[in-house]
Amino acid sequence: MKIVLTGSIGHIGKPLAQALVQKGHAVTVISSTAEREKNIIALGAKAAIGNLQDVDFLAETFNGADVVYTMLALGAGSFFDPDLDFATANIRIGHHLKAAVRRAGIQRVVHLSSIGAHMDEGNGILAIHHAAERILNELPGNISIKFMRPVGFYYNMLAFIPVIKSRGAIVQNYGGDEKEPWVSPSDIAATIAGEMEQPFEGRTIRYIASDEASPNEVAGILGAAIGRPGLKWEEVPDEQFLNGLIASGMNPRTARGFVEMNAARRGGVLYEDYYRHRPALGRIKISDFARDFAAAFNQP
Repeated sequence: MKIVLTGSIGHIGKPLAQALVQKGHAVTVISSTAEREKNIIALGAKAAIGNLQDVDFLAETFNGADVVYTMLALGAGSFFDPDLDFATANIRIGHHLKAAVRRAGIQRVVHLSSIGAHMDEGNGILAIHHAAERILNELPGNISIKFMRPVGFYYNMLAFIPVIKSRGAIVQNYGGDEKEPWVSPSDIAATIAGEMEQPFEGRTIRYIASDEASPNEVAGILGAAIGRPGLKWEEVPDEQFLNGLIASGMNPRTARGFVEMNAARRGGVLYEDYYRHRPALGRIKISDFARDFAAAFNQP
């Protein structure tokens, strides 16, 4: 098949491109960074350098594809841009993707959504994924779409490292003994690659997770890996957590979105639909990721 991937070759895009190339598919990877072209080519894929804000470029690149993989591609670095409305910018990308899919006559789409996309409010920063699903669902009914909803990424835990080093604890505005799901980007890539080869029919939703553990269990696993077996997960009030994010330089509007997202984790509100459609867990567990966490923690 001819498959076009948005999202460049990041945490998910690289293993996804590798898996699809190994399966014999003709893969084109869209990236906004010209310097990545040689790395994309080295994977056995074709590079298309351009901007997700350019509908003409997207439609031209999508043209003739059997499957298009779409995602909202603004990275974590944009969280700290004081002039960027993160939500508005991502929703604009969603509209551009929809327009390009329709213009190119694409019939099969796999869209990287997120846990929390089922919620129309109260999900904080994840509201962009609810909006993107709604936008893509406006496409004609003959276009099949698979919405992939991964849970929290393991590598997001790397953000715990500075606070562990400065305060000796993981500090968030939620915590406790309720289990929550986590996922490896490798498991996401493997799941998506498999879905692309399965029949498409209508609009479907699939959650992706690798492991489930409570905040206190996560602290124990990570603490053991870094030689701090007594590591605690400390829950602080929303306002205190918000002030800490803003003090770190995060855009205040984006910071409020993070606080609201974490608040939805309390009591499992964020995961209600996940547990109604609970997937088989992937192969990479938190204990596996803990080795990567320890390596990052111990870097000078």
